[in-house]
Amino acid sequence: MKIRQDMKERVDLLIKNGLVFDGTGSEPFRGDIAVSSDRILTVRKRSAAGRRNVTELPKPNRIIDAEGMAVTPGFIDTHAHSEFTLLADPRAEGKICQGITTEINGNCGLSAAPLYDRALKQREEDFEELGIRERWSTLTEYFEVLTKRHIPYNFVTLAGHGNIRACVAGYEDRKLAAGERKQMGRLFGKAVREGAIGLSSGLIYPPGVYSDTAELAELAGCANRLIYTSHMRSEGDRLIEAVDEVITIAKMSGIKVHISHIKTSGEKNWDKMDNVISMLVKAREADVRITCDRYPYTSSSTDLDTLLPAWVYEGGAGDELTKLKNTALKSRIMNQIRSEHPDTAYWGSVYISSVPSGKNRWMEGKTLAYIAGRRNSGTVETLLELLIEERLRVGAIFSSMSEDNLLKIFSLPFVMIGTDSSARSSSGITCKGKPHPRGFGSFPRFFGRYVREQSLLPMSEAIHRITMLPAATFGIRKRGVLKRGAFADIVIFNPNRIIDRATFEEPFLRPEGVHYVIVNGLPAVWEGEMTGN
Repeated sequence: MKIRQDMKERVDLLIKNGLVFDGTGSEPFRGDIAVSSDRILTVRKRSAAGRRNVTELPKPNRIIDAEGMAVTPGFIDTHAHSEFTLLADPRAEGKICQGITTEINGNCGLSAAPLYDRALKQREEDFEELGIRERWSTLTEYFEVLTKRHIPYNFVTLAGHGNIRACVAGYEDRKLAAGERKQMGRLFGKAVREGAIGLSSGLIYPPGVYSDTAELAELAGCANRLIYTSHMRSEGDRLIEAVDEVITIAKMSGIKVHISHIKTSGEKNWDKMDNVISMLVKAREADVRITCDRYPYTSSSTDLDTLLPAWVYEGGAGDELTKLKNTALKSRIMNQIRSEHPDTAYWGSVYISSVPSGKNRWMEGKTLAYIAGRRNSGTVETLLELLIEERLRVGAIFSSMSEDNLLKIFSLPFVMIGTDSSARSSSGITCKGKPHPRGFGSFPRFFGRYVREQSLLPMSEAIHRITMLPAATFGIRKRGVLKRGAFADIVIFNPNRIIDRATFEEPFLRPEGVHYVIVNGLPAVWEGEMTGN
């Protein structure tokens, strides 16, 4: 019956002769995949002699001969920040050319919505810098704007705890009243009804930094059938306590939990990784549903002002700038920063990745130590001066992680891959500064360096980690697997050639080895070139 049904349907695309990794982690097989409209019509193994072992399909409209190439489900980026850059430039070149067909956005407590009052005001400079004219308050309104941009892949989002708290209580450092927590629950429930797949927190950023465990667990419990992801309170000195908090939230709320970009930051903390792994394994053995993601680099990237004490953020960006300009407070701030980073060598590992003004553009790609020397100023003084000059809008890269720990992290079967990057292109408004190369290189680097060159894990398992596993973890249905009826998100790449080319000096270089990217049955990349679909 199935063969007769196949015969009645048209075939828009036939992918033949490829080595098929179906996403389940099973061994690959030589086979053909037929696509009809936006779905996979059939996946057919070839016999040992290379012949199809079933009746021929109808004549396809297009054929890809995938001889010598891997054919896999589309890659799922579990940690993206493309909410606003996609509106500025929907081409998303850096993501689609890696083979990413689905992005999970709304991470680290910051999502596209809800955006009311003070939460909206805090984003105004982002919108202006990216030339975004539209404004919205709800996810439904945001999706209406996004749909008009005709983006080249699937967009999924979490609801940001930071958004929700800012909508209710602004950027105040205080414990919330019961009524305010209920209001947050209502906002979160509305976001879920409008399409959010869970809750995210960013506990080093305002206003998430002001929340406590009980507040987070209560809000997560409002949708405990979904998932809670966390940029934890600490990835360095208080890493163990931060992991324990995530596990506690899982136990208190009953929700699935996911640690974003898990790492040990700072050499003095590198020896904590074995303890962290033990905590995670024991939690899973006790039926705590906990997973993680990580990018394949030992340098992180975020806003430069994350080096400031948390109390400086209170009140929002305007108040933060006022504190930095206050002579009395400035001394207190500098003393706290020096206490946190007493080793002067640290400043040689902090690189400026982006500044909005032309006068300081020369700083991009340079370390704070180098910049301070050029300006004949102390490094901490330079840090504050730069934040004031650029109105806090400075991106930075921090080289603070261990390669050995990265290998340990990737060895865990519940760790997925995320770029921790926004969608950018190699020209246009998003091609600015020297952002982290993970935005163009993460997935090819994972395959090229860690799967092929270092044999850290088998190819079939590696593909499972970036396809079916994240789809199951985040509740994304009919994606992440190659089977009849699933959406036709497919990547075809050369497993012997796939590698990243983007560097910290040249972060906008496309990777090698990714030949075809199919999204919902349409080619987004064809013979290595973007199609514009």
